[in-house]
Amino acid sequence: MHDDPHTPDLAADLADGAPTLSILKDAGSGRAAPGRRVQTLDDAREIAEKIRARMRYDVMGRDPVIELVLVALLGDGHVLLEDYPGSGKTTLAKALGQSIIDDRPADGLPTFRRVQFTPDMLPGDVTGVMIFDSGSNDFHFRPGPVFTHVLLVDEINRTSPKVQAALLECMAEKQVTVDNESHRLDELFFVIATQNPLDSVGTYPLPLAQLDRFLFKIRMAHIDRASELSVLASWGSPRPPCDLPQVTRDDIIGARATLRREVVVSPKVHECLVDLARVMREDKRSIQGVSTRALVLAVPALQTLALLRGRDFVAPEDIELLAPHIFQHRLALVPGAGDPSQVVRDALVRPLEALARATLRR
Repeated sequence: MHDDPHTPDLAADLADGAPTLSILKDAGSGRAAPGRRVQTLDDAREIAEKIRARMRYDVMGRDPVIELVLVALLGDGHVLLEDYPGSGKTTLAKALGQSIIDDRPADGLPTFRRVQFTPDMLPGDVTGVMIFDSGSNDFHFRPGPVFTHVLLVDEINRTSPKVQAALLECMAEKQVTVDNESHRLDELFFVIATQNPLDSVGTYPLPLAQLDRFLFKIRMAHIDRASELSVLASWGSPRPPCDLPQVTRDDIIGARATLRREVVVSPKVHECLVDLARVMREDKRSIQGVSTRALVLAVPALQTLALLRGRDFVAPEDIELLAPHIFQHRLALVPGAGDPSQVVRDALVRPLEALARATLRR
């Protein structure tokens, strides 16, 4: 297990797994092949690698975070980033949005939108409002920024609980309700929210009920020295336009369906997750343990990581790697209990030992 509770130590793992597909070397148009269906795990992995390659082109030194964001995207979850100003979160979210081709222009949805949360915001600023049209003498719905594929919510804890609750419905139900009328969001709808852990003056901390809607809470550290030198060296000099291949909305939806169907989740994996949750709930340091919903959300995330590592089954190392990111922000601990990620790691020991002895392949 990794010793750093703040940053996912995936860099070494990236060198061993997640093979880069040869198609990335051959593509030069930057466009996805039209009309292609995602039918196999190789197809799904190819789509994931296209997204990863484009994000790495724009974001330096963030490979571990990029992989976790990719897992959340294909696992149909949402991500909360705890970061500091200037850490590259907007660039990362934009790179993800630019990796997706708008293959349905008729729906009017952009691939990426950004919202800066402030204390004076109203729910309608996020979800949309009803506008009176004097020509038709009737009210019409004007969609808010949540009607997009990838939404960056900057400083989510800067706005009131009323606005946070409006976003909660969008994340949980993929719909908004305005004047007792519900409007569906796109099936791809994906939220990257940020908050600054160093400045809590004038903020509204997210309650556990809302934190539970995020698949991951990722604590970002500064990038390494070599990456910072690369950023400075490339600053101000024109970069060639990215000609790496993009993916379509339907590609991502198809990849989600394929990995859920084809990546095997052994009953022993389910037992491991349930046993892990029970150990965390019974821990003396814990006031509130993880919910059953957290276990349900964990399954597609584990399937996605297995896919990225070139496997068609979930292995113990997938749980070991993702469990702290999935569960630590869902725990409420007694004062002075320390880092919640350590509680997760302590709870992992026995369930993982039992799982490692099981046969996980078909």
